Formats: sequence, structure tokens, C-alpha cells
Amino acid sequence: MMKRTRHCNELSSADLGSEVVLAGWVQRRRDHGGLIFVDLRDREGITQVVFNPEVDKDIHQQAHVIRNEFVLCVRGKVERRPEGMVNPKLKTGEIEVLVSELEILNKAKTPPFVIEDRTEVSENIRLRYRYLDLRRPMLQENFILRHRAAALIRNYLNNHGFIDIETPMLTRSTPEGARDYLVPSRVNPGNFYALPQSPQLFKQLLMIAGMNRYYQIVKCFRDEDLRADRQPEFTQIDIEMSFVDEDDIMTLSEGMLETLFKEILNISIKRPFKRLTYQEATDRYGLDKPDLRFDLELKDVSDIVEGSQFKLFAGCVKKGGRVKAINAKGCIDFSRKEIDDLTKFVAVYRAKGLAWIKIKQDEWQSPIAKFFSEAEKQALSERLHMEPGDLIFFVADDIKVVNEALGQLRNHLGHKLNLVDNNRFEFCWVTHFPLLEYDEEEKRNVALHHPFTAPLPDDVDLLEKDPLAVCSRAYDIVLNGAEIGGGSIRIHQREVQERVFKALNIDRETYENKFGFLVEALEYGAPPHGGIAFGFDRLVMILCNKESIRDVIAFPKTQKATCLLTGAPEEVDKAQLKELSLKTRIVITD
Repeated sequence: MMKRTRHCNELSSADLGSEVVLAGWVQRRRDHGGLIFVDLRDREGITQVVFNPEVDKDIHQQAHVIRNEFVLCVRGKVERRPEGMVNPKLKTGEIEVLVSELEILNKAKTPPFVIEDRTEVSENIRLRYRYLDLRRPMLQENFILRHRAAALIRNYLNNHGFIDIETPMLTRSTPEGARDYLVPSRVNPGNFYALPQSPQLFKQLLMIAGMNRYYQIVKCFRDEDLRADRQPEFTQIDIEMSFVDEDDIMTLSEGMLETLFKEILNISIKRPFKRLTYQEATDRYGLDKPDLRFDLELKDVSDIVEGSQFKLFAGCVKKGGRVKAINAKGCIDFSRKEIDDLTKFVAVYRAKGLAWIKIKQDEWQSPIAKFFSEAEKQALSERLHMEPGDLIFFVADDIKVVNEALGQLRNHLGHKLNLVDNNRFEFCWVTHFPLLEYDEEEKRNVALHHPFTAPLPDDVDLLEKDPLAVCSRAYDIVLNGAEIGGGSIRIHQREVQERVFKALNIDRETYENKFGFLVEALEYGAPPHGGIAFGFDRLVMILCNKESIRDVIAFPKTQKATCLLTGAPEEVDKAQLKELSLKTRIVITD
């Protein structure tokens, strides 16, 4: 076999006359009578190679069997393309290689789809033949960018005193958080490991061990329902630091992102990032991951409508609910069908309805307009900055439903009305999350983030008196409406940790069984510490300007958590189950 000397995106007019050896895949073959042209592709790009019968008839004859995706190695001389044949779209567009030696390294069946960026094929077919899909230049560019991003992150953290430490993949199941993936133990029959949802406990133990600054770009696993930006196995940038507060972690994170965006996209991002409390974010934008690229803020009008004749609004406020509104500026021409479609949209987020008012020059057009007094109309007009041509939307319900429904409607309208500048990158920190929330299914308080998040110092004494009023030292980093990372200052004192467990209704026997090793470690000189984890797949997806993380994961799963390429998951041999002391019984639930 000939040895490759250059790659397929390397040659230029500076190489004219040189003899080179290229290797790669056939992108396309064109037979122009006597001459046969082949676009030879490797990871770096394309070079046109030419088979001329006047140079070697035997090699020219061999070239007749070449088809798309054959693997070739060619030797030849670099020549200038003929007049009028230059391709300015290719880096190698000024030259071609006149072949003097050919080796067909492997033939290829006709692929199920054309290997090019604009191929029209279903995602299921792409995932079934992922090794072919990954030959497409666009996807290869995604993974080159992913590699560069990982290298930049490692260099940045290394230069800031962090050390990369691996933590176990086989650990124990925890009762808090998403569902675990379980792994049966052969040598301990009836017992199971869990694949880690996060290295959370181990990185805290590393701080107690005196490691000071730890990081890891690590695989994590969660058995949860999937979306475009979720996978059962995912990669996160995991960071933990000792003797720090929130500002230290935010400053470090902003510096890392600044480096990443400058080196990858040549974009200078503004620092420091904006900070919003959880309360402010949900009050103004409905969601705790606000998209700050456009306005369209939510306005609370409960105080204005609580005495109105519109019983739905007044009754909601009387029962402790809220009424909020957004002003879709200039949208008075929305049809009734469009409004009905938006009503169905907010119903997905549990809203029972979507009231509306169209603001005309001399009147309000709406089924509910007649229920408001002139004073109430004036107050609404001022609160919502109404002008002729505007369309106002209202939701009345429990505050969580109102915020979620209107927050999602805000994002939907932002895109529908072309208010979003896709070339902007707006970062913000969301802080002061509630430490706990009440879970209706479990009928108890649960941790909003995880049970090792520290409460605000001023709120510690509320843990017994009013636990749902306690705010945490947690923080999320949001980019263009997507959470790309989150973390917190951790609890480093056993007494506080036990008080939080009690507020979560986790009894001593349970936490000693599940977390006893951590609680014990807190008694051996645990330093104040905190950290953050970034969703690396999601971050790369944004850097690549893609809408699905499946485009930046080499071998992703489907939304049903299956691998179409390998057929995983699948049934296993009974002998394997016997070794693990397991039997299977399929239970079908509604």
C-alpha cells in the first residue's frame, strides 16, 4: 500500500509539479469521454484527481469501476486546472492531481443516502447508518469543533490551578433526583450499582480530601424522558472549588466562556454577565431561564383586576392566584384561528384559557372588555403600555401555571414575530432559587436542585419554621433561553446538612444508609466549597448553531433511548441473567 503524504484539503498552486500520495473516499465520479474526474474526500476536504488515458491506459481502465464511497489511494503530480475550470468554492480549487498510480483499497455498496450536507433523509435512517452520516463534512466539522472546545476548556482550567480527577462510574443509587440506570452486581447477588447522574458526592469528597480545585469532562446518566436537548447519557464539564463563594465561581465560569467564544466563534462576549434572582426572572419573564434577546415582559395585573366585574379574574385573585399579561405589540391583525392556536399552545402548560384584548384607536375589541371600568382600563393601559394596534394576552391561575404558560408563550411569540436576533448571545445568571419545593405526587418537600445545596445564611433558621421560604446559594447560567450550566455553594457542616434532610422529610436511618459516608466526612474538617457543571453537549450544540444535541454526539440515542445502529437495548441470554441472579418479568402499564 502506498503511504499518504498529504491530506485532501492541503494542496494549492504552491505545490504545482510536486508528486503526492492522497487517500480517501470518492465523493463523486465524472466520466468526460476520455478523462475521468474523481473528487477525493477525507476529513479535511476535497481534491480533484484526474485519470487520463494518455498518461496510463491501464490505470484509466481501472478507474472505470470506481463508484461513490470507494476507498482509494492515488499517486500523481499536482497540476493547474485548465482555464475556466477553477472552483473558487474549494480551497484546492486551483489545482488537480494527475494520477499515475491507483490502488482501490476497498469497494463500497451504494449508500442508502448521498454523503453530502444537504442530503434529504430521515433522522432514523441517518442514525441507523451513523458511520455513513458521520462522513458528511458538516458533522465532521461539528466534532472537530467539539474537540477544540474540550481542549480549550482543559487548558483554561489547567491554567487556573485545577486538576483533572476521574470519579467512579459504578456507584450507589440515590433517592433524590432523576431515575438512575442500575447495574446488577454478579459477585453481590441481589445488589445493584447505579451509573452516576453526576459526580456530585465524589467531588465534594475531593474537596474534603484537600484537592482544592477539581474538574472533569465526564459522562453522566439519567433515565428520564428525552427531548432534542437531552440524552440518557450526556457529557458535562464538572468543576468544584474550595474556600470560594458564588462570585469566585461566576468569575471563573465567565472567563472560561469568554475564552471559548473568542477562540471558537471569534466573538467577544460582555462581562460581567447580567444577574437576576429567581424571583425577578420568573416575575418578568415567567421562566427561570429567560431569553434576554428581546423584551415582551410579563406584567402582573392582579391588583388592577381583583375588583373588576370579570369574575374569572377577580375570583382567581381572591383564591390566591395571579393574573398576568403580555403585550404583543402591533399584533392586532392576528386572526381568530391564530389566537385559538395560541390558546391551545398555553393549554400544554396547564393554562385553562387565554384571554385577549385588541387595542383599536377608539375602543377595545374583546369578549371581556365590557367587564372593566374606565379606571381599570386606564390602569391596565398604563401598566401594559398599550397603544393602538396592540394585542394583549392574559392568563389567570396559580402563579406557577401563569408564569410557565405566559413564559412559554413569550418565547413562542418572540420567534413568531421575529423579535429574536439569532446572532446575539445573551448570558445571565439566575440566583437565589428556592431551596425546596412541594411535590404533589410525593406529598413532601423535595430539593429544587439537590439536597447538598447550602441555604442562604440568613435563611437557615427558616428550615424548621418555614422551609419553603428558604432561598439557596444555587445559581444557573442561561444563554439565549437555555440553561447551559448550574451549581451551588455546598453544605459543609453536618448540623446544617441534617437540618436540610429533616426539612426534606428524610429520616436519619435513610440518610445514614444513603449518604452516611458524606455526612461522616463533613465531621473531618470539610472546607467551604462549591462548584458548577456545564452541559457540554448543549454548549457545543449552541457553538455549532444546531437545534439538536444529536448533531454533536457521535453515536446518540433516539427519543425512545434506543441506538438504531447497534440495536441497544436488547434482551440478553438467560445464562447471563442466571449469572446475575436475575429473572425478567415484563409488566405492561397504562
